Amino acid sequence: MKEFYRECTYPYIDDEGHNNLGNLTPNILSGQSFEGKMSEKEKAYRIKMAEEHMKEVLLWLGYDVPNDPNMKETPHRYIKILANEIAKGTYDKMPKITNFENTSGYDGIVFQGNITVRSMCAHHLAYIYGRCHVAYVADKGSQVIGLSKLNRIVDYYARRPQMQEQLTQQIHDALDKLIPGNHGIAVVIEGKHTCVSMRGIEDQNSAMSTAKLSGAFETESSCRKEFYDMIARLPREV
Repeated sequence: MKEFYRECTYPYIDDEGHNNLGNLTPNILSGQSFEGKMSEKEKAYRIKMAEEHMKEVLLWLGYDVPNDPNMKETPHRYIKILANEIAKGTYDKMPKITNFENTSGYDGIVFQGNITVRSMCAHHLAYIYGRCHVAYVADKGSQVIGLSKLNRIVDYYARRPQMQEQLTQQIHDALDKLIPGNHGIAVVIEGKHTCVSMRGIEDQNSAMSTAKLSGAFETESSCRKEFYDMIARLPREV
């Protein structure tokens, strides 16, 4: 870490007031999150340093950044939108999840479809966009999850450099953990990858689908069919 930052022109001052690069939070792999453990001071420092190096990247690519009125602030804008919007799930805490007692004794499928997916490819940092469909089989004697929390969980794991396969698994595992006593979890993601549509083959029409099913969705064909029928009945343009 010290070697990597030895050219820094902005000293990092940790929360104890020490200029100590060794106190930087260890870097993580794509798809992972700091889960809110990085201080705002350190994040601001990292953003500042990333802006400086982003300016160097653009200069080396041939852009006259300092004298171009359209690109002069681009390093700042790009790093800011990357850290605070596109990849904010890298830094944020898991959203607060609310569960409710299943007072009605409902034991059927709870489905939420066409959840917006906004992510980025870990290989190329190119955008991924699409939709996610999630469902679980409720336990009549346990709890159900707040409906909007399904959307928040999808967004939390999507907002970081990702592989769609990994994202699908992460959403599944999070729901399985957060919904006590469930009898099955189903997650399907339909994603459009700009690393396919804007580079290489440049195919504008293809889409990638991934699915992770467990419990009744995996073992009972009728339950699985009901889930996919729910997806098929959704409006295709959202």
